[in-house]
Amino acid sequence: MPDNQPIPPLRRASTVILVRESQNTFEIYLLKRNVKSRFMGGYYVFPGGTVDPEDTGIKTWTPYIDLNVEQIEHHLGDERLSNADAIGFGIAAIRETLEECGVLLASDKNKSSPDYASMTSKRLENDLPKTWFKNRIIADNWLLSFSRLYRWSHWITPQQMKSRYDTRFFVAQMPPDQTCLPDNRETHQGLWLTPQSALEQNLDETIALSPPTLATLTQMVKFETFEALLQALPGYSWGEPITPRVVVSPDGPVILEPWDPLYDSDATSKMQNLTKKVLAPGKWFSRIWRDGNTWKPISI
Repeated sequence: MPDNQPIPPLRRASTVILVRESQNTFEIYLLKRNVKSRFMGGYYVFPGGTVDPEDTGIKTWTPYIDLNVEQIEHHLGDERLSNADAIGFGIAAIRETLEECGVLLASDKNKSSPDYASMTSKRLENDLPKTWFKNRIIADNWLLSFSRLYRWSHWITPQQMKSRYDTRFFVAQMPPDQTCLPDNRETHQGLWLTPQSALEQNLDETIALSPPTLATLTQMVKFETFEALLQALPGYSWGEPITPRVVVSPDGPVILEPWDPLYDSDATSKMQNLTKKVLAPGKWFSRIWRDGNTWKPISI
């Protein structure tokens, strides 16, 4: 973005990292965004999207959430996130997970065998009003499973991007009685992969991971078992928001994470011979280089 252009405003968004156990380890679910999407088109991401006005409202939503307001504050909030905002992010997380991959993190107050199929099929209808999700939740008396959501990280899109988001990343265990299915509009191919396998396939250019997805999966590699991940989740908080910075280089754009030693300095002259600095999948990093359409972690 040229220096004289105004910084785009931030839009609130939620992302859900769906995880499931697999052969003593765990897999995460990735969706390929439509190549025509304005933001991260063609890249593999976690389910998610923006917080809509219909996702907000303490009085409207608390009767349909499996935690009370105090529990929501303890489970999903922090000193910088109000209960109202925590509810908005949580509702958007559950709604977007349903809309993009057909998984509803909820139970039915009145039935022991919830009719997930009706919600999954409804989300595929054309020209649905923005209020459709709220209307169905209330009409059918669903109870949204905020207790399944865990805090993971808080990302803010770099100022140099045309579209910018203030995004909360949640982790949720995949319900055993449901199946992921992309909507084939915003999202297409869906994959269950271990974090390590996804990172390896990104590096060999079989799939293309978005930068936040790449960073998140690298964080998750350290958990060797599904149980280890689940035990760690209650201890996570949002922490400081992560706001990367984009710099130019002769080899292409480079993203600097806030913990990079050159984050606050003129780093352009230091970005050379990047093909020799690519790190092995799973190695922690502070820089990501876009090589063609593939984002690759690089060393300092």
